[in-house]
Amino acid sequence: MKAYLVNEIFYSLQGEGVRAGTPNLFLRFAGCNQTCTARTHGFDCDTDSADGRSLTLPEIVAELREAGPGCEWVILTGGEPALQVDAELIAGLHDAGYRLAIETNGSMELPEGLDWITVSPKVAEHAIRQKTADEVKYVRACGQEIPQTVVRARNQLISPAFAGDHLDRKTLEWCLRLVKEHPQWRLSVQMHKAWGIR
Repeated sequence: MKAYLVNEIFYSLQGEGVRAGTPNLFLRFAGCNQTCTARTHGFDCDTDSADGRSLTLPEIVAELREAGPGCEWVILTGGEPALQVDAELIAGLHDAGYRLAIETNGSMELPEGLDWITVSPKVAEHAIRQKTADEVKYVRACGQEIPQTVVRARNQLISPAFAGDHLDRKTLEWCLRLVKEHPQWRLSVQMHKAWGIR
């Protein structure tokens, strides 16, 4: 039976984006195809997705049910979940009664059947392969401008870059200015860091 390399499974609130504040199960996959650093992206990656354990679909479903009984939403995240998420996993989690959201860097085209897609690009626009989404979210450090995105999304978000769990006031003010000057965008702060949850 096929196995997936899973970093962690946990139950919490979505901390960012349009769905912020909603209860979700998080299925974090190990592995990423990007290396985000302050030098290359304006911020350092704050997610440990290197380590993982091998789980089959039935094992994943069992852990999801134990972690958050009654929760209907699962967020597929990473690392980069598109490296592992496939039609079999999507169908199996739907059959288990879950609705599926995904948070991807957009560097790979996603399989069909996902219920909510968040693209948070970490590659140049010409390298983005997932060009449709429910929301597109760009992390911005102070001095980085509004992107000319190729992603077609109902919701366009600017997220100020954190340094660990700290949001620099200058970065926040920069992002507030960007949104005010470009009203088709909205601000999305990583509230889970302010709430002290993961």
